[in-house]
Amino acid sequence: MLRRALLIGALAVLGAAPAIAGDPAGFGKLDQALVARARLAGGTSRVIIQTRGGQPADTLVRALKGTPGRRLAVLGGQIAEIPDAALAALAAHPAITRVSLDRPVVATMERTGATIGAAWVRKNLGYTGAGIGIAIVDSGVTAWHDDLTSDASDVDMGGEVPTITIGQRVAHFVDFVSTLPSAYDDFGHGTHVAGIIAGNGYDSGGARSGVAPGANLVVLKVLDAAGRGYISHVIAAIDYAVAHRAKFNIRVLNLSVAAGVYESYQTDPLTLAAKRAVEAGIAVVSAGGNLGRNAQGAPQYGAVTAPGNAPWIITVGASSHRGTVSRSDDTVAAFSSRGPTHIDYLAKPDLVAPGVGLESLSDPGSALYAAHPQWLLTGTVQTWYKPYLALTGTSMASPVVTGTIALMLQANPDLTPNAVKAILQYTAQVYPGYKHIVQGAGFLNARGAVHLAELWAGKPETADVAADEASWSRHIIWGNHRLSGGMIRPGASAWDENIVWGNAVDGPGEHIVWGTVCDTAACDNIIWGNAIGGDNIVWGTSGAGDNILWGNGSDENIVWGNECGGADCENIVWGSQCEAAVCDNIVWGTADPGDNIVWGSSGGDNIVWGTSGGLDTIVWGNLRADDNIVWGLSPPGGGTPVAGAPPTGTTSEALQKGRKK
Repeated sequence: MLRRALLIGALAVLGAAPAIAGDPAGFGKLDQALVARARLAGGTSRVIIQTRGGQPADTLVRALKGTPGRRLAVLGGQIAEIPDAALAALAAHPAITRVSLDRPVVATMERTGATIGAAWVRKNLGYTGAGIGIAIVDSGVTAWHDDLTSDASDVDMGGEVPTITIGQRVAHFVDFVSTLPSAYDDFGHGTHVAGIIAGNGYDSGGARSGVAPGANLVVLKVLDAAGRGYISHVIAAIDYAVAHRAKFNIRVLNLSVAAGVYESYQTDPLTLAAKRAVEAGIAVVSAGGNLGRNAQGAPQYGAVTAPGNAPWIITVGASSHRGTVSRSDDTVAAFSSRGPTHIDYLAKPDLVAPGVGLESLSDPGSALYAAHPQWLLTGTVQTWYKPYLALTGTSMASPVVTGTIALMLQANPDLTPNAVKAILQYTAQVYPGYKHIVQGAGFLNARGAVHLAELWAGKPETADVAADEASWSRHIIWGNHRLSGGMIRPGASAWDENIVWGNAVDGPGEHIVWGTVCDTAACDNIIWGNAIGGDNIVWGTSGAGDNILWGNGSDENIVWGNECGGADCENIVWGSQCEAAVCDNIVWGTADPGDNIVWGSSGGDNIVWGTSGGLDTIVWGNLRADDNIVWGLSPPGGGTPVAGAPPTGTTSEALQKGRKK
C-alpha cells in the first residue's frame, strides 16, 4: 500500500512541480546544496532519501525519472539518483522526511607512542588493546603486512573468536566500493591508519609500533583508488559495524574521512548514522579536518568537517611532536581545522593528537606507494619493498586517539562512549597560547587516560597516577561550556549511552551530573573510588527552563564568551553580522589580527562554506559536488603538505601529504 501511495502521490506532485519549486516549505526538506541544485535544475544529483517509517521509496523515485539505489537501514533511508528538476517534487511529498546530498568523502611513528605516553602504558601496565575490536572505515587494508601479523595471544575478541585472515589481525574485511571479497587497499590510506592503530613494529624492530598493537581490526572499505567515496558508503559501513559489533567486539570506530558541512548535525544522515553507533556503545572517532588556514597561510575558523561537527563524535585535531619524545615542544599543527562548527556553532575539536609526519604501514600495490616514493621508509628487517610511509593530517591524528581508546577499554571494559570522551578530555594537557576552539580540551595524554580508566574500574591509586595528575587539564568541554572545578566520577549520569554530549538535561528532564565539585586542593584529597553523594557537592547542571546553570565549578562559554550572559547566542551569525570591533566582543577567540572566519554571509541561500576568492580558497557546495572540493593545499611558502584531495587529477595530485622533515 505504501508503494502504491507513493506512486499516486508522486504523479500528483509532478503535475504541480512549477508551483512547488518556489515553495520554501517544500525546500525545507532539502539540504542547502540541494536547494541550489533544485533552482538550477540542470542535471542529476545522488541523494540520500529518508522516509516516514523507513519504507522504500523506489516507486516514487522511478516516477520522478530517477534511479533507486542501496537501502540504508541505520537511517531508514536509501540512495537514489534524482533529476535536479524533480528535487522540489521529491521534497514536497508527505512520505519524505529529509533529502540530503550524498556528499563526497575523502581521506584526510616512532616518536608518537612515546610522546602521548602509549609506549609507557604498554611497557609498565601491559595493555596492548588485546580483546578490543576496532572498525576502520577507510580505503581498505593491505592483504599482508608483517606488522599486522598475529600470534595466539592476539586472537582474543572477548567472545566469539573469528578466524584471523591469513595470519593477519584483520578479523574481517568488507568492500563497499567494488564488493571484492578479499582484503586490499588500492589507495594506501587505510593501511597507514591501520598501522597507527595496531601495527606491532615487526619490520622496524618495534620502533614503529602502533598505539594498540594487540587490537583486532574490522576493515570497511569506502574509498576508491583515488581516495574518494560517498557518505552513503560510510553510512553503510557504520550500519555494518553496528550490526556486527557483538560478533567482533567492536568498541571503537575510526573515521579518518571527511565531508563538507551542508546542514545541521541534527539532520545530516552521516552524523545521524554515527549517533546510532554511539548509542549502540561504540565510541566514534573522527578526523577534524585540515582546513585551519587559508591559501595565504592565515588562520581561519569554522572549518571542522563532517561527521566531526556532531557532539557525539570524538573529534580530533592534529598536533606536532616536532621530532622529539618530550611533550614540552609540542604544537598544534597550523593546518588543523578550528571550531566552532559551521551552521551549529559548536565548540570543536574535542582534543588534539600527533598528526604530522607519522610513520606507519605502506601497501606496495597502492596509489600512494607508486606516486610518492619520497615518502617511503625502510625498516630494520630486509623486505622486498619499503614497508613504511610518512603521512600528515588529522587523518593520522584520529587513529592515535582510537588506539588510545582501545588501551582504555582493555583497562576498563565498562566505559561508555561518553565516559571515554570525558576521560580523554579531563586528562588532556592544556598548552598556553591556544584557544579551546583550536586545541579542544588539550593535547592527548594516553598515560593519564589509561590511568583514570583504571581508577574508574576500582584499581588503587598509585604514585605513578598521582605524579601524572599534575599535568591533567581537569576540565571537560560539555557543549560549548568548558567546565572545571570538579572531579568526573564513574557513576555520573552524563556517561549514560542515552545522553547526548552537551545537553543540559536527559530525556525525562533530569539534570546532568558529571561528578563532584572540588577546588584543586580538595580534588587532590578525594579518593577516586568514592561514590557521588554523602557530603560531596554534586557537579552538574541545575535550574529550570532557560535558566540552566552549568555546574557549581567554573564555567566558560568558549564560543560566545559572555556576550549572551554565558549562554549560546541566538539570531547572531558567528563572525558575520557585526562590525570588526563588535565581532571582537561577540566572538570568543577570533580577535587576533589576521584571523579569518571560514563561512561568509548570513543569508539563508548562501551555501558557500569558505572564504571568497579564487580557486585556492576552501569552497564547498556552490554547484556540482565534483567541481568544488579544494582540499589539502600545500602550505604557503612550502613545508609539509596537508592530507586531502583536490577536485580532479591523478592520484599524485589526489593526496598531498608529507614526510616529516
